[in-house]
Amino acid sequence: MAEKRWLTEDKLALIMGLILFALGLFSFAGVDLLGWGVNTNTWMDPAKIFSVTAKADYGGLNGYASLFLTYAFITIFLSFGVKFLGGDVPKFIKSFTVVFFLSMICWAVGHYAVIAATPDKLEKFGLTWAMGLTGEAGFIVALVVGILIGNFFPGFAEEMKEALRPEMYIKIAIVILGAELGVKAVDAMGLASAVIFRGLCAIVEAYLIYWALVYYVSRKYFKFSKEWSAPLASGISICGVSAAIATGGSIRARPIVPIMVSSLVVVFTCIEMLVLPFVAQWWLSGEPMVAGAWMGLAVKSDGGAVASGAITDALIRAKVLADTGVQYQAGWITMATTTIKIFIDVFIGIWAFVLAAVWCSFIECKPGQGGMKIGEVLDRFPRFVVGYVVTFLVMLIVCATNKDLIPLGKATIAGTHIFRGLFFVLTFFTIGMVSNFKKLWAEGIGKLAAVYVVCLGGFIIWIGLFISWLFFHGVKPPVI
Repeated sequence: MAEKRWLTEDKLALIMGLILFALGLFSFAGVDLLGWGVNTNTWMDPAKIFSVTAKADYGGLNGYASLFLTYAFITIFLSFGVKFLGGDVPKFIKSFTVVFFLSMICWAVGHYAVIAATPDKLEKFGLTWAMGLTGEAGFIVALVVGILIGNFFPGFAEEMKEALRPEMYIKIAIVILGAELGVKAVDAMGLASAVIFRGLCAIVEAYLIYWALVYYVSRKYFKFSKEWSAPLASGISICGVSAAIATGGSIRARPIVPIMVSSLVVVFTCIEMLVLPFVAQWWLSGEPMVAGAWMGLAVKSDGGAVASGAITDALIRAKVLADTGVQYQAGWITMATTTIKIFIDVFIGIWAFVLAAVWCSFIECKPGQGGMKIGEVLDRFPRFVVGYVVTFLVMLIVCATNKDLIPLGKATIAGTHIFRGLFFVLTFFTIGMVSNFKKLWAEGIGKLAAVYVVCLGGFIIWIGLFISWLFFHGVKPPVI
């Protein structure tokens, strides 16, 4: 019994994320242990949906064989974790099989070229128009399908209950994400230092304003408890799903709280992705780096923000070229978005620790306790955030101290990136399946959505735009 109490889902996610990271590190020794993982491509021909991640030969392994091999690996990998948590392993395997393949179908649909192809890729697929949502649209599809199943087929969702573990999936993904951001941060160091410095200043200023305002509005005008207001403030103001879950762990909120906030974040991120890049194209084409930074400050998820930055990059470059004949180098607008998101993600870990300390010292301080105890703060601090920081720092230090190792660092994250994407899509699909709106409405999701609309439309988007202008006004990408 003592062992089960010690091994929580949070700690298990840390361990499993670090195991995948360790497997990826073998790339530095010239051994690709994850290259057989399945990669999902933007496609028109169904035969080209899946491919093997690695360029090396894996015995003629094709995309669909790679898919089934990836399924087998993840199923066995997670089954060990479920066993240590005391779950029903045979039932988990049966349920997870269904959840995995339904999630992958959604992921593949989201990569269909008419949905995913950005304007600079239309010619490659013989298209004259596409929605331009990138493969991140698969998250939208997974969420929608999950919601439909959870609400219209609740009996089926209940049967799949053993595999519906969105918090575990997202925490594993976040640990892996740290390694990717570590390598990207090294690349960012080689770019204009002014952009990096301005990005850091922008996120500190923006999020200290954002968080306080959202928390105040939630408490003062919508009468939410502290348990609801803190994850909601983090989800709306910092970085969506990751921040909501990290905050929920820090203050020990009930699991339903970050799950509901995460559901709203995903829905509103989809709306922002469909609207803001086109607004930026028409109103900020003269200030392209402002537009890129704005995507990073306004869109509330890593994937959604970077996807929005990429779309904005393509749209603005095309408009400027058509209007003025000036051709900007590709990627700099996206780089502004990515730089902002890197600092925001680091801010998640810092903020989770701050909130854990505040909750221990002031919110839930027991009579006679005598203030904050560091042991209790550390006990509240989400373990997966520790994993995220560790993988980030390892890759940052290794690649920064020896720039010749950057290609091997990129090979490492190429393998882990596949699993990060898979765990993200599993998260969105299972969030949808557990989002029974009858229950969510009873818990107050209507009021949550109202807070989101008021805060996002009332000040977050506009403060983000102002701060982006303040720090990036006049900065232009290099011209070809």
